[in-house]
This record gives sequence, C-alpha cells and structure tokens, in this order.
Amino acid sequence: MTVPFLSLHDVTAMHGEEIREAAMRVTNSGWYLQGKENEQFERHYADYIGTKHCIGCANGLDALIWIWRAYIELGVMQPGNEVIVPANTYIATILGITENGLVPICVEPNPRTLEIDDSLIEAAITERTKAICIVHLYGRCACTQKILDLCKKYNLKLVEDNAQAHGCRFNGKRTGSLGDAAGHSFYPGKNLGALGDAGAVTTNDPELAAAVRALANYGSQRKYVFKYAGRNSRLDEIQAAILDVKLKYLDEDIKRRQEVAAFYYEHINNPLIELPERLDDAHNVYHLFPIIVKDGKRDDLHDYLAEKGIGTVIHYPIAPHKQECYAKEAWNVPQLSLPITEMIADCELSLPISPCMTQEQVEYVVECLNQFE
Repeated sequence: MTVPFLSLHDVTAMHGEEIREAAMRVTNSGWYLQGKENEQFERHYADYIGTKHCIGCANGLDALIWIWRAYIELGVMQPGNEVIVPANTYIATILGITENGLVPICVEPNPRTLEIDDSLIEAAITERTKAICIVHLYGRCACTQKILDLCKKYNLKLVEDNAQAHGCRFNGKRTGSLGDAAGHSFYPGKNLGALGDAGAVTTNDPELAAAVRALANYGSQRKYVFKYAGRNSRLDEIQAAILDVKLKYLDEDIKRRQEVAAFYYEHINNPLIELPERLDDAHNVYHLFPIIVKDGKRDDLHDYLAEKGIGTVIHYPIAPHKQECYAKEAWNVPQLSLPITEMIADCELSLPISPCMTQEQVEYVVECLNQFE
C-alpha cells in the first residue's frame, strides 16, 4: 500500500468541478487582479476568522512582513525594537521580523505541546519589547490566557502567525482573531490551500488594515498616489476564487483530519514514539501530525516508513537560529543555545494526515509504526 504524505491532486479533486468553474469564471471575466473575487473572498474569510478586515496578499511571509512594516509606518514600532517569538517555528516567522529591522527574541517551546512556553515569556520582556508573536504551529493553538495577560500588562501587540491553523479556536474565537493582527498562508499544502502562493492579513484595526493594503500595492492608497514605498504583493483573482470555493469545505475537511488524528492517538503504541500532548479538537486542526522519535532513530523511522510506501516529512530539520543566514546577527552571536528547539529539530517527524486519507491507509500507518524497532 502507498500512503503519500499529502496528495495535492486528491485534495484538489475533492472539489475539482467547483474549482474549475471558479477558475474559468475569472478567466472569462477579463479581470485578473483586485476585483470582485478578491472582495468576496476577503469578506468571507474575515467573517470566518471573526475580524473586521482581511487583506489578501501574495503569500504568508509577505503577510507577516506587512504587519510589522505597517506598525513601523504607523509609528507603533521602530527598527531595533524586540519581538518575542517561538524558537521552534518555520523560518518565515523570523524572516518577517528581521526583514523590518526588528529583533527576534527566541523563546523555547514547552516540550509537551511543542508551542511557545508561556512560563518563559515574561523573563524575556525588556523595555525594547513591543510585541509577542505566537505561532499556531502544526495546527495547534499556541495562545494561552497567560500570554493575553502579559500583552495587557506590558502593553504589547499580539501578532499571530496563523499560517498552519485556519479554523483553530481558543476560548470560542478563531485563531487569527485573538490578537492585534494575524498573518495567514494559503500555500497549497495548507488546510486552506490555493493552487499557488497566496496569503492574507486579518485584523480589527482599520489603520493597520489600510496601511497593509497600501504596502502590498506598491504603497498606494489610490491609483498613482503613493503614501509608502511599498511592494507588489497582491492576491490574484483566480487564487481568491479558488480559495473561496475551498473555504466552504474547510470545517468539513478539518473534521476528517481530526478523525485521523484521533485514531493515531488511540492506536499508536511504540515506546520509541512520543506524541505531543493531545488537545481537544477545537484547539487543533491538525495541519500536521508531529511525533517525537526517541533514541536517535528519527531518520531510521523515516527510511523504514518510506520502504513501506508511507511518506513523512521533518518539520523542521534545522532550527531558525541554526540557519546560516542568521549566523552573524547580533541577537544570535554567540549562537543561541536552545536545547529543546534543537531536540525537536533532531527528533520530529510528521505523519501523513489529510482529508483524503482512507481508514485503510490510516490503519496501515499505525500498523507499520507499531512494528518499528
């Protein structure tokens, strides 16, 4: 049996006819940028997330870049200010910060949840700290009441990297609406994925929304008039139309992911495999299903599963502070020692999980995992 890590072909085929109709509608319209499809998707996605504003942009990294840049343009922050950020994250989270001359202050994760350890945040706050950036990594909610309280206590902005957690909740609200602003990625492999790169910013702040929209459109708030020195980072009409189709089915797709995850939690039984703390389904949309492989056998398990026809991926093999691009940054000299983050990089493996998996495939994955020595 073959179990791909994620078959984008199968994911697209689930709603293939509607997707083709949406793409053809845009093609036949003759209007390919900043039109009705963008307006409709932005409205629907803002309603889904629970914010007043949604601004489509080219990708998830740009979404984060524009949030920080907008805060700088609005005078809320300035280069050199610090942003507390989880050390265990995809590098895009850090890139959005450093792109704007802000300083990332990396905080270790809780090894049970793999998300930022809220007990370590307050000690990292200084007079230069202006924001906490949380990352709902793997589709797991990273927000806690303690983080919200710290933002209030120290008057810090809360920015969410919601690239992997569309549809996740905390205290009844969707992630992406918990803080002051959030960046979203619609990379094809995400729970809500386009057929190419795409992203968005959500916020309830009208000033921030206006600045982000202008910055992503060359810095222009009206045609040929430029308030900012921006860039071209727009969501195209075809991707917006496709995303609007897939948004209708997102909760249904998440439910299937949660069913797969429940089977994993209830049936994986191997002393070499540690599962992260199980959250209730409201707090985990299972973009990924990470496991920690003990005794230095992560790569052996990866190869063993590949031989069995099962695809797995490492998220992520090199932590951001260990990447060459940050080797000489002042905040990372001498290089940070972050043992929990580095352990995760050495031991994490993500199992197949998608709304397209059959029960037979799920059972086969578990059977192979339990037989691994």
